[in-house]
Amino acid sequence: MPTEGNDTLSVTLQEVAQAAGVSLATASRALTQSNHPIRPQTRQRVLDLAHSLGYRPNLVARSMRTERTRTIGIIADDLLSPFTPSIIQGIQDYLKTFDYLGLIVNTDMDVALEQEAIGTLLSRAVEGIIFVESKHRSPTQELERSQKPYMFVHRLFAAPVRNSVVPDDFEGATLAVEHLLSLGHRQIAHISGPLGWHSARQRVEGYKATLTRHNLPVEPHLLVEGDWEFEGGAAALRTLLAQGAAPTAIFVGNDAMAVGAIDALRQAGLRTPRDVAIVGYDNRDFCRLLRPQLTTVSLPTYSMGQEAARLLFQAIQGRGQADALANPAEKTEVKIGSQLYIRESCGAPVGMRTVEDLNVATTARRQLVSQQPENQ
Repeated sequence: MPTEGNDTLSVTLQEVAQAAGVSLATASRALTQSNHPIRPQTRQRVLDLAHSLGYRPNLVARSMRTERTRTIGIIADDLLSPFTPSIIQGIQDYLKTFDYLGLIVNTDMDVALEQEAIGTLLSRAVEGIIFVESKHRSPTQELERSQKPYMFVHRLFAAPVRNSVVPDDFEGATLAVEHLLSLGHRQIAHISGPLGWHSARQRVEGYKATLTRHNLPVEPHLLVEGDWEFEGGAAALRTLLAQGAAPTAIFVGNDAMAVGAIDALRQAGLRTPRDVAIVGYDNRDFCRLLRPQLTTVSLPTYSMGQEAARLLFQAIQGRGQADALANPAEKTEVKIGSQLYIRESCGAPVGMRTVEDLNVATTARRQLVSQQPENQ
């Protein structure tokens, strides 16, 4: 047993076994969740004692024996993206339930830095890599040779690729347009994102398909391309007004453009939602701060991170490994559904509006900080 004053990090597996009154082999099996038969009471006693003694396994030694480092690489294009933190939180929350660690590398959308990051993470023997909002078009030869599984989550460009987890943009657009139709609108315009983006094209297709399903014409003059930015939304709205388009509602491809469109309507002497109803996309934090509060479709960032981690972990464990994780010829794309948040900008009656919960994590953090001594 360690003596008083010993560094608890120096507690050995032998000391845990002695404290629990079991053999070294039994203690090891209990702590590694081995499939070897062991009484549940014994396993729990070993786990409780290991925790109370401050035992930490030697992961370096374990990895040399098992080729498992319990570490995942996470390569992010831009940590300042409004969506990346929530995706990474989803990944890490899933990994920590299995005592796995995520090593995060930010590449600032630099392809050379991304390639270097892949090599660095592989040299640290990560068990797999998740690319977050990546420009990475295809796995490098080094990554393929390593035979380590990898996933893309929320890819930003081009077409679908294998091993990717993305939002179901087609379904999200359908939610937005169906809601506007349910409020009685029939002249519904769409301000899209740049059509070079796969996500923008999917939202356009969802918009068109929903109108067609309701036997409404898809009118070209009601479809204007934007650029994802505030001013792009404002410019697109001015284009709609200048060409004589008279929509009673607009589905806007993201929240930033929606804010720009609302501002341009105001400058033109029109009000939202009295004159034109607006629905955005992404559910950014500022949506509830606007007046009127913005109705929008959520981007399921946290759920995408969780699903990417789940699929990667499944591949690492070899349970039900999808062909797409092993066969480069496969192209699979896992789509995660969205939610419509009904607020004020669409003109929906109060009874239809979404009842929203407080951000529990943020509230808990503020309460914790408020409890800290000021001069600590």
